[in-house]
Amino acid sequence: MSRIAYVNGTYQAHNGATVHIEDRGFQFADGVYEVWSVFDGRLADFEGHMSRLARSLTELRIPIPMTAQALERVLKETIRRNRVRNGIVYLQVTRGTSPRDHAFPKDTPPSVIVTSKTIDLSKGESLAAKGAAGVTMPDIRWGRCDIKTVGLLPNVLAKQAAREKGAYECLMVDDMGLVTEGSSTNAWIVDENGKLRTRDTQANILRGITRTAILKLVEAEGIELDERPFSVDEAKRAREVFVTAASSFVMPLVSLDGAKIADGKPGPIATRLREVYLEQARREAI
Repeated sequence: MSRIAYVNGTYQAHNGATVHIEDRGFQFADGVYEVWSVFDGRLADFEGHMSRLARSLTELRIPIPMTAQALERVLKETIRRNRVRNGIVYLQVTRGTSPRDHAFPKDTPPSVIVTSKTIDLSKGESLAAKGAAGVTMPDIRWGRCDIKTVGLLPNVLAKQAAREKGAYECLMVDDMGLVTEGSSTNAWIVDENGKLRTRDTQANILRGITRTAILKLVEAEGIELDERPFSVDEAKRAREVFVTAASSFVMPLVSLDGAKIADGKPGPIATRLREVYLEQARREAI
């Protein structure tokens, strides 16, 4: 079965779907995106992603293209047409198409693109069971990483650096030697004292929706949490290191820059949080 994409009001064959050459997403990375996990054909963490989408659009002064109800229908229809049971649905909203000029165009409707695909969840389960490798590199992104924009070139370079070293994820490091986040994830450690730590969300950190869900589960599980930065050295000495994201859920890292984390196996906190997160996400998906 051929894949189907939604592009500006119509459903089209994925391999023939296009936007105009002067779409500002292509010309300037002038747009935002969201990714929902799909479980049993239903959307996980729906409201969280919708709220962040509205915030990102507002911060960039891109008009909200349709009501939340209309967008929900488009997302679900795209999932249905692609017969996705377990996978992801991807939404991109740009400032629209207009003659190339840095300043905002006037009266230009936003472009809206939605795609969906199936993901073999068993592969992620296998990797999480044994743990993944991580690497580090300097964080060279712009100062408003709290906005989920499509301007992801530094993230691309970081992910490629991880792939070239046989690693799953790259943790980015600021000028003070502190980990900000992964190329497509939020980063966590269980430090030497057994305390769970993750960086607080400021302008240089994406407010991960999975991160927010995990924070609530941490409280429910009675796990001691400290929202403050940690260094690369602290991560390497930690009892556990893991990353979170909509597509990877909770993924333990068992090495960092070639150094083994603890005993080189996924730890109990990451393993438990992955289990309870997946249970909740499946139960509450809409």
